[in-house]
Parts: sequence; structure tokens; C-alpha cells
Amino acid sequence: MSVPTTSYLHHPSPLGELVLAATAHGLCGVYFEQHRYFQGTGDWQHDPAQAHLRAAAQQLDDYFAGARTMFDLPLDLTGTVFQRSVWQMLGSIGYGITSSYGKQAERLGRPAAVRAVGTAIGRNPVSIVVPCHRVLGRHGALSGYAGGLDRKQFLLDLESRRSDFPC
Repeated sequence: MSVPTTSYLHHPSPLGELVLAATAHGLCGVYFEQHRYFQGTGDWQHDPAQAHLRAAAQQLDDYFAGARTMFDLPLDLTGTVFQRSVWQMLGSIGYGITSSYGKQAERLGRPAAVRAVGTAIGRNPVSIVVPCHRVLGRHGALSGYAGGLDRKQFLLDLESRRSDFPC
């Protein structure tokens, strides 16, 4: 079975340049500069005209402008079954709402798996689109974000200013 070709583009944002990645099946990466787990574009093809990349860039622009609270993009995420279940669950955390790592472990039916859930959240390949920034540590502590805590705080502040926006 062949691996689908990954296309990418560099896209400016208020958080610095993003690298967006997609296959023919959907968006597979949103990476910040100095993203903790980003390995670079390697053998990916630079293709700013790729449809999923164009759609992601537009929806991210709308999100940063305060005109979008949800993303409507096909995703092509690679990860373990456990990671994908955690990432899918993150999508149900509403705009402007926060949760905790412990709460996410409980929702998954694995209350003792807080660290494993946290690790899976940290490996989310599509930051912002799958809203891992909405997950906080105990007692609301700002913790864990592969793009850096300053970016996580920016995203939380952006959403708190617009949390009255109808979904």
C-alpha cells in the first residue's frame, strides 16, 4: 500500500508562520515554527494550490479574524487508535470552553490514563483545528502545548474574547 503524497505550504498567522500539510484525503498537519514534534517537510511537495491546503489557510484566517468558531475540513490523521480517539474527542470541546487532561481521560472512559491522554494531546498533528489548546492542567493551569505556552495563551485569549459568537 503506497503512502499518499503530502503537500505543504507556509502560511502567515498572528502566531508566526505555520506549515500546513495535507494529502489528497485531507489536512494532516498544522505546525508552528519551533513546533516540538515537527520533523520538517522532508520529501513533501510544496503545493500552495492544493485544495485542502487552500481551504485550511482560509479557515485559519477566518478563525484568527474572529469570523469562525469551528473548522470544517477533511482530516487525514496518522496515529495510534488511542491517539485518534483522543483527538476525535478534542473536537467536542466547544469554542471558548476549556477542559482538563483529567476530564478528557474520564470522558474517554480511562480516568487513570491522564498522562497517556496528555501525551496523545501533545502529539496532535493539527493544532488549532483540533483544539488541543483548550485543555488545561489541574486547577486551570496553563500547561503542555507543542507550539509553546505563549501560543496556547494567545489562542485561549482569542476565544475568550469571542466566546459569545454563535457556533
